[in-house]
Parts: sequence; structure tokens; C-alpha cells
Amino acid sequence: MKKEYILVIVLTVIIVILLGAFFFLEKKPAEKPPVVWGNSGIVVTALQGSTEQAQSYSSPLVIKGYVTGKDSWTGFEGQVGTVRLLDNAGKELAFGILIGTTDWMQLPTNFETTLNFQSPVAQSATLVFKNENASGLPEKDKTFSLPINIIESKTIEVTVFFGNQALSATSEQDECKRVYPVKRIINATQGVAKASLEELLKGPTAEEKAQGYFSSIPAGSQLNSISIVNAEARADFNATTESGGGSCSMASRVAQITQTLKQFSSVTSVKLSIAGRTADIFQP
Repeated sequence: MKKEYILVIVLTVIIVILLGAFFFLEKKPAEKPPVVWGNSGIVVTALQGSTEQAQSYSSPLVIKGYVTGKDSWTGFEGQVGTVRLLDNAGKELAFGILIGTTDWMQLPTNFETTLNFQSPVAQSATLVFKNENASGLPEKDKTFSLPINIIESKTIEVTVFFGNQALSATSEQDECKRVYPVKRIINATQGVAKASLEELLKGPTAEEKAQGYFSSIPAGSQLNSISIVNAEARADFNATTESGGGSCSMASRVAQITQTLKQFSSVTSVKLSIAGRTADIFQP
């Protein structure tokens, strides 16, 4: 009798566990598959605007995806095509090159580009992708259109500074401090110096990298604070900003930050610090 009683208890516990597992699995929501757009030749896997409201995007708009090699969608010399952003009247708001982020001779080839644009009103728009037709034959021209919505954006243009060996004239030490301007369109803000430095810390876009631009500032660098006192810009960064690299890299980092801040007429000098420390910083 005792054994039968124990057996009933064990069976009851097993049934309760099985029923609980059943209801848990039934109620667990299914994972939504990632949203993708495209056709057999091109697939867009991500649209990332600085602001997203109900699938509406603002500038800058980062576009990622890949081409499969089908239907004339292939890569050539590091790029896989172009994209234009057209407003609801068909006016071009931005143009970008689809830069291959993986080997363009190996399919599928991943790509990325960033579109900077201005839109005075929220409106419907269209991304028009065109393949990289190296043959030049009209019958091999292919396009893919993706409707999107863009939001009203008040933007300003700022300048950030990167290195570029392709533009450098010599290999002398002075070249370590030689940096080159790149225009960026950002959302309008009163803290324009802060926004410019944050834009600098993002590094070059895929398209800018294809043009030879590079940043000596390591990934993971962050701006802790920025203030302008008596025309002196005082910028404090985290420890990562001065980590790694030799003397040339350090000189380049300082030049990138300094020139980015000196674009503003309100800044005549720059004082840098690392986590509040000003002595012996940016040393190899």
C-alpha cells in the first residue's frame, strides 16, 4: 500500500511538470524573424537612423545588406552599387556608394553606406539601389526601390578630421599631425562642439574608408565632458582614448581632436585631459 501511495505521488509530480512545460511552451511568444527587404540579387538587412519613429528615419541613415551575385548584382573593386534617397517629389536628397565590407570577389558580399540628408518636413521617400554594372551594358543595369518614411530634420554641417595616407605628401614625422577635413551633417543642437567630437569618435564611414580616411583614435573612446571657457575648449576623455599606439598615433589623435574643436570661431585653444588627468597624457 505504501509503495502504491509513493507511485501515485511520483506520477502526479511528473504530470504537473509536463503540464507546466506544455503551457509554458504554448505561451512563449515566437521570435520574430529579422526584417529584410530586397530581391534575389540584393538584400537590405538594416536601416538605422539617428532617430526612428514608427519606422521613420532621420539623418544620418546607415544602410546595411548584401548582394548575392544573382541577376547582375555583384561587386567590383570594393563596391557593389549605389543608392539614392528621393523625396516624395522625386528630388534627390542624398547619394551613397554601397561599399563592400567583405571580400567583393566572394559572394554573398556584405555592404554598408551612410546617407546624410535634410528634410524640412516628414514625408514618404524612396531608396533606389542600382547595381555595380562594370560591363556598362544597359541591359545589365538593375535597380531595386525601397519605400521608407523620413521625419522632419533640422540639421547643421560640421567638420571632423581624419588621417589619409592617400592625401599625405611625405612620410616625415610632421605627417603624423596632418589631418584632413570631412564634412558631416548632424541633427541641429546647441551643443555643437560636443556633437562634433562624438561624430569624430564614430570614425570614418565605410565610404570615407574607401577614400583612404582613417582614425588614429581607438574604438571605445568616449568623451566625458566638454566646456569652453575664455575661448579655451576643455575636453576630457576616457582612458581608452590614449590606449595603445606609438608616438605618431598619439600625435595624430591630438591633431584630430584639436582641429575638430578649432573649426569653431569661439575656440582659439584646446586643453585635453584623460579622466581628469592633464599631465603626461597621449604618450606612447
